[in-house]
Amino acid sequence: MRKIAVIGPGRVGEATAQLLAQQSLCRELVLLGLDDNAARGIALDIQESAPLFGFDTRVNGGADPRLLGGAELVIVTAGQPRKPGMSRDQLREANLAVLDAVLADVMRYAPTAMLLLVSNPVDVLTYHAWKQSGWPRNRIFGLSGVLDGARMASFVAQVSGYSVRDITAMVIGGHGDAMVPLPAYTCVNGIPIRYVLDPAAIDKIIDHTRRGGAEILALKQSSSAYDSPAAAIAVMAEAVIRNRKRILPCVAVLDGEYGQRDLAMGVPVVLGDQGMERVVELPLTEDERRAVQASADSVRSSLGVSS
Repeated sequence: MRKIAVIGPGRVGEATAQLLAQQSLCRELVLLGLDDNAARGIALDIQESAPLFGFDTRVNGGADPRLLGGAELVIVTAGQPRKPGMSRDQLREANLAVLDAVLADVMRYAPTAMLLLVSNPVDVLTYHAWKQSGWPRNRIFGLSGVLDGARMASFVAQVSGYSVRDITAMVIGGHGDAMVPLPAYTCVNGIPIRYVLDPAAIDKIIDHTRRGGAEILALKQSSSAYDSPAAAIAVMAEAVIRNRKRILPCVAVLDGEYGQRDLAMGVPVVLGDQGMERVVELPLTEDERRAVQASADSVRSSLGVSS
């Protein structure tokens, strides 16, 4: 990919930019922020690590939205961060206003780009970006299940003692307390975790997964998570840029899949060079279907519409 833009070079944005440059995922990387000097300084700091990591990506920063010109992938990390005790939904109004300003710039200067939403509440913001832009749904998707699944896999490794390299986890639904971890699709080298952990241990892992982001925020106090979100963003970006056709859980606009329509929430999708190329529908048990419906209802509540 020739050019990627990261809008909002805060902690998540900066960590993301470092990983994207380190992995040589584009020729040019732009960090767009409100403070021109700060964005330029972050870009320069990353650029000066190039000889140490061996990447040729050119990193630029600033406050001029014209820097978005030619971007093929725009990653939106701009917005107010969560504070201890604050839910993702409490950020809604403030970050919708931020997103409207971002969308105006993206639609003007990078009208053919794909858009990866990171800021919370990501389900609401992804849906809003789709409605406001009028773009096809494949070009707009959000971070959720890749991060939540990584947290779940980490907890499975901690509890089971098995290598995290052999563990894959699946988490769908809204990116919040109503997320739906799926133990049946969480495996250790292909073996479902119900064969290696007892039900009580699995229940604790599910609860820990739902609380994963809030736990980090409560411990750090001064910031929410940024290293693991940045790593998850880089995984998604790499799948798109290198046309991997990876099946990854992401926030996607649904059009009948999982019984939902006119809604964005986390589901497994195929990520490739066309963005969110299709939604993968998993067979679910009746309990899992009810949990997904409850999660969808929660997202709709955040959107201010009824099911």
